Amino acid sequence: MKLRFTKMHGQGNDFVMLNGIAQNISLTPEQIRKIASRNFGVGCDQLLLVEKTALADVDFRYRIFNSDGGEVEQCGNGTHCFAQFVRAQGLTDKTEIRVETMKGIIAPSIAADGMVTTNMGAPRFDPGEIPFLADAADGANTVQYPLEVSGKIVAIGVVSMGNPHAVQVVDDVDAAPVKEMGPLIEHHARFPQRVNAGFMQIVSRDHIRLRVWERGAGETLACGTGACAAVATGIRFGLLDSRVRVAARGGELTVRWQNDVTNAPVFMAGMPTFVFESEIEI
Repeated sequence: MKLRFTKMHGQGNDFVMLNGIAQNISLTPEQIRKIASRNFGVGCDQLLLVEKTALADVDFRYRIFNSDGGEVEQCGNGTHCFAQFVRAQGLTDKTEIRVETMKGIIAPSIAADGMVTTNMGAPRFDPGEIPFLADAADGANTVQYPLEVSGKIVAIGVVSMGNPHAVQVVDDVDAAPVKEMGPLIEHHARFPQRVNAGFMQIVSRDHIRLRVWERGAGETLACGTGACAAVATGIRFGLLDSRVRVAARGGELTVRWQNDVTNAPVFMAGMPTFVFESEIEI
């Protein structure tokens, strides 16, 4: 089977984009792992698949597969690439599209300069929605939770941005033990569906530095939902203002959230980049 694909990235968070409308695509986890392999395939953090949607007033269905072959709920930087990809493929000429994901509808819009801003929906902090196994003593308005990781207690905020995140504040993101602690948090027993682990350094009230260990992908150069989760968590901690510049190792995103408005959505802006187009035989 030969597949046409486009390689894209958002701030270094890289993707293999597949048009499942123009070609019939059904991949096994093993085939996805092969495509995602940086040694034996194309190489990517996630594989993104465009499909037709059965929902009214929605333009496309958006499916996301991590490099380990598992399907996941959401991907922020991938959304930005998705929006530009469907236009480049001639599937739409809209500058605002509505996209079906596993966890609901998102709405990216494309500016004249190519910048994409996405309404990522409202952050969810209820432990049951993440899911996170909170202690019985934790109240509904708990902001920080103690998490024991390899004999050390870490204070985390938990939030769902359509996918689960655990965010902690660190003094120096470069020195943070992301590769050691990240997988331990990802597979922690209190996160029954695993979790993305964010390590956030507060530079100022409108600027953070961030590294994210992504569930099923490892550390990536940027993580859009991780940026949204970090900003929402930092605002709840009282450390950040409503508009924040998020500096990841691969580039920057801008995240906005009005936490004083009930069910206010998070808005994320970033610039997607085309790398190349080609074909792979699976």
